[in-house]
Amino acid sequence: MLRFDNAMIGALDQKVALVTGAAQGMGAACAKRLAAEGAHLALMDVQEIRTEDALFVQGDVTKGDDVRRAVALTKAELGRLDILVHAAGVLRPTSLFEMDEEEWDWVMAVNLKGAFLTSREVAPLMRDQSFGRIVHFSSTAGKTVSTIGGCHYTAAKHGVLGLTRALAKELAAHGITVNAVCPGLIDTEMVRDTIPEASIRAFESSFPIPRLGTPEEVAELVCFLVGERAGYITGAAIDINGGDFLA
Repeated sequence: MLRFDNAMIGALDQKVALVTGAAQGMGAACAKRLAAEGAHLALMDVQEIRTEDALFVQGDVTKGDDVRRAVALTKAELGRLDILVHAAGVLRPTSLFEMDEEEWDWVMAVNLKGAFLTSREVAPLMRDQSFGRIVHFSSTAGKTVSTIGGCHYTAAKHGVLGLTRALAKELAAHGITVNAVCPGLIDTEMVRDTIPEASIRAFESSFPIPRLGTPEEVAELVCFLVGERAGYITGAAIDINGGDFLA
């Protein structure tokens, strides 16, 4: 069971955050970090999350009806919606020669369509409040080519950056910022389920900071971007990759 120690007074006191992909990895780390700063949480994932400290809505970010239900329940139960962290994502290392249309559509849908659907649903609530923070998860793959993912993953993460910039420009007048984080190789279940340990060690030794990043480090960056101190940052794609691009 996930537990969240909500701070009595924190940087996000009384703010309401919806986190997708919150069952594990970077999404779970973001949820815990936001709660520590006082945010009230709504969590969305296809996997069930057992928690007494947050609203959980089981659903698929690729389905518009599921996303609408999650946003509507968040507003009904928690009274408002200030922050969206779209951390839901999938990764497959499939080569072009082995990739079928179904897998292409799925990877694109979770990573890119999910960012669109969730942003589309939360934006009207944020507009009415004249305040909102949206953070999308891209990747180093969004700026170059994925280290371990197939072409569908790289294409989706590039698309996330385009969506982020377009929405940042469109929504700024309503007090809404839209930014993307671009993690490198992070020590998550998804990474360890995709590549063998020997490959992880080889990647680590190639980075200027010779280790994998942690989900908690990514969560710190997200927590900054959704706070008041980041009010003049929008349309940004911020790297957190141990200096990978410097290698």
